[in-house]
Amino acid sequence: MDAHGAPADPGDDTMCMVCYTQTSDREALSPAGIKPCLCGAAITRAAMRRIEADLSRREFLGGSAAVLALFAGLGLQPTHVQAQTAGARPPLLLTNLRFFDGRMPRLQTGRDIVVRDGRIEALVPTGQGPAEAQRIDCGGRTVIPGLIDAHWHATLVGVSQVAAMTQDVGFVHLMAGRQAGATLMRGFTTVRDVGGPSFGLKLAIDRGVIDGPRIYPSGAMVSQTSGHGDFRFLSELPRMPQDGPSYTERMGAAAIADGRDEVLRRTREQLMRGASQIKIMAGGGVASMYDPLDATQYLEEEMKAAVQAAADWGTYVCAHVYTSQGIQRAIRAGVKSIEHGQLADSATIRLMRDEGVWWSIQPFLADEDANKYTDPASIAKQQQVASGTERAFREGRSLGVKMAFGTDILFNPQGAASQGRQLAKLARFMAPLEALRLATGSAGELLALSGPRNPYPAPLGVIAEGALADLLVVDGDPSKDLAFLGTPEQSLKLIMKDGRIHKQALA
Repeated sequence: MDAHGAPADPGDDTMCMVCYTQTSDREALSPAGIKPCLCGAAITRAAMRRIEADLSRREFLGGSAAVLALFAGLGLQPTHVQAQTAGARPPLLLTNLRFFDGRMPRLQTGRDIVVRDGRIEALVPTGQGPAEAQRIDCGGRTVIPGLIDAHWHATLVGVSQVAAMTQDVGFVHLMAGRQAGATLMRGFTTVRDVGGPSFGLKLAIDRGVIDGPRIYPSGAMVSQTSGHGDFRFLSELPRMPQDGPSYTERMGAAAIADGRDEVLRRTREQLMRGASQIKIMAGGGVASMYDPLDATQYLEEEMKAAVQAAADWGTYVCAHVYTSQGIQRAIRAGVKSIEHGQLADSATIRLMRDEGVWWSIQPFLADEDANKYTDPASIAKQQQVASGTERAFREGRSLGVKMAFGTDILFNPQGAASQGRQLAKLARFMAPLEALRLATGSAGELLALSGPRNPYPAPLGVIAEGALADLLVVDGDPSKDLAFLGTPEQSLKLIMKDGRIHKQALA
């Protein structure tokens, strides 16, 4: 090959494949000779590099314009492009409103909300917003922060349990994508996914490919053999060393791990995938067929392995568990968030408060909105959990435990639509604005436990300067009741996430 990458003639003469000049080897090597070809000279090569760089830059700009035009034609503008162009847009100014800030249990007035570049830039006195702002008249309605579901299963809510265990995983993901858009249209702009293969869905939403809530993913639920995350059939037992993972493990819904070393491995795999927190199964469950509800799962040393692996990455572990014994063991191991816990006794609830552990709790009432089960054992366990729900809410609140709202709607595509109704039910146990705080400011504090693994490191669930601009304009008075959340199609007049309007139905 010659200096330009062209094949050289094997004879005495060589030809430059750039200028097609033929030169004998003797002439080219002669100190006194005059070379008719200067393509290989240093000055020529430098000039060629400059020309190629300029052509590459022009090609890139032209190609980028074509790609952006394609995305614009489809209505799918990539997130990074939005960020580049956002500064050129005027800010948004929400006026003629009252608002709940996600923290104080009262409605406030006398302020307008300025939104710029995906953040709440300022809360300004009424009528004093930027002159160049695009005004949105809220018509005297109430503005609340975007809602947060702290216990959601983004990829497992939109299919039945049979479908999740047997159908092609591509179908499961497509159904999850459809549910993501519906979740956002219910006003839930953020979810903490506590079990399931939601990493790809999160990426698609973050890049603007599809609409949906921002996702804090846990990845696969880490479970012991026979635990709440072991969805194998009895015919698959026993597992032998040469056996591969089960279907639910292959799809990323669960990770079965026994012993300290295996728990470390599976926890680290979820962190490698991008988990913002880790979910372990510390007790029996309703949806699983074989483990009793009162079973305590994972030895304390196994739980500590997950906690240490998560802490090494700057984040935390949450634990599915209902009973006092399981909760106490999880707290001793360093778990920071208890999921469910409806069967906790008073001493355990006080321990949660004293240790500063979060209680991610759901209104499990075995009513028309509950997850549907046909197995008699699961139905009985569901009734047992429901019997402790009201006492758990009232005692947890009276003792001052840090609480956040979640739904845990699972394998229930029809029930997913009840997400807002589930939140409204909390007003049975506390004042409506206190209930709303559990799904806004308090839930945002829980999400912040992810520390450096927080994929969206800005205040969430609040209307405050610097917070992410997730805002809902509602027809309803949240200081009186939250029933309007059950009819989002009519009651949510504006839905904003990251400063982008996804729904605008204001007059």
